Amino acid sequence: MKLLYIVIDGMGDLPHKDINNQTPLEAAKTPNLDELARNGKTGLMYSVRKGVAPESDVAVISLLGYDPFKYSTGRGIIEAVGAGVNLKNGDLALRCNFATLGEGTELLDRRVARTLSTEEAIELRKAANKEIKLTSHPAEFEFENTLGHRAILVIKNKNKPLSSKITNTDPAYSIVNGLGVAETTVDMHLKTCLPLDDSEEAQISADLVNEFTEKTHELWENHPINKTRAAEGKLKANVVLARDAGSQLPNFFSINERYGVDFAALADMHAESGIAKLAGMQSSLLPPPTGDLQKDCELRVNRLLEIMPKHDCFYIHLKGPDEPGHDGNCRKKTDVISAIDKYFFGELLPKLDLKDVLFCVTADHATPCILKVHSDTPVPVLLSGGPITDEPTSKFSEKSCAKGSLGTLDYGYQLMPKLMDLLNKK
Repeated sequence: MKLLYIVIDGMGDLPHKDINNQTPLEAAKTPNLDELARNGKTGLMYSVRKGVAPESDVAVISLLGYDPFKYSTGRGIIEAVGAGVNLKNGDLALRCNFATLGEGTELLDRRVARTLSTEEAIELRKAANKEIKLTSHPAEFEFENTLGHRAILVIKNKNKPLSSKITNTDPAYSIVNGLGVAETTVDMHLKTCLPLDDSEEAQISADLVNEFTEKTHELWENHPINKTRAAEGKLKANVVLARDAGSQLPNFFSINERYGVDFAALADMHAESGIAKLAGMQSSLLPPPTGDLQKDCELRVNRLLEIMPKHDCFYIHLKGPDEPGHDGNCRKKTDVISAIDKYFFGELLPKLDLKDVLFCVTADHATPCILKVHSDTPVPVLLSGGPITDEPTSKFSEKSCAKGSLGTLDYGYQLMPKLMDLLNKK
């Protein structure tokens, strides 16, 4: 029997008045997920724990069976691994956004209104790597754009290790007990990076991040890319927002050795791919979404079917609904979920025998449209196929799952051991 563990990024939500006080999942047309639910069992889950509105990396670490309070060492270092950047313990890695800075420290947009093309980001990245030198301390850096407005910064001190004990310059996220947590109310101003302890390593790390931030702003403010964007009425990509510093590689146990399985991962984003690699999975980063949901879903189905004979467990991370959640667009989020049901599950299910496959479908976190940020709202969980027997369920939604026999898992890391137990029962 094979396990298909499918995590739909940001799918969870809260009722919204614009869609008859339903959640996007509840309002979406999901006949395939509903059929899985009718033939399976459902429940809810706090993807990390109650009170924690997790970033995606923290949630995925938890969903793969690792307590993030024990294992997480910062999103930056995970994304760097996912992007193939060479680094070692003591190097400082941060997840970054290209953003738009107005007067003083005022931020006009944290993501350049999602209009920055990867090609534009490449030109800005090349300029930074070529023209900026860090002089506050003897250090070198590598700045890499990944997808759209997203990027990674790795700083290497020539004399001593750096420290992740520093604050974010991105106001939308803070560090709580070592984990990246979304702020429910965002003060749209660029923050100064500050040390979180009295160590020299933390002070040096904060100095270097601030220096890089200042110098990239000076370089990019009048860069030809931004002059063209301004002439076209677009926001400038003229500052870096940095968050979730990491300076130690996480010491994950091998998921394959722990459970006696052979896991493969298909991921849309570098963070998920990096976590999978560090967990010991065979990890493939899928081509970036094109905006054509049918084409993107069919590619992912075909890639999964290609590798299914080679492994017995599969982690599939689908980005889809998270962005419209951040944008507060509940109708678009509903449409994206409907498209995933039709073009991913609708294409995949007819090609499989549910007796031979254990399905788990859930979300890494909720991104409620009324909040536009991640929340600690529990997410729906669906188990179907394999040894799972059915229970009365009308629809796969937060409301229906709240009544399911699985109840509510208080910690996301409790799910993986349950899946492995079910897999072993065959």
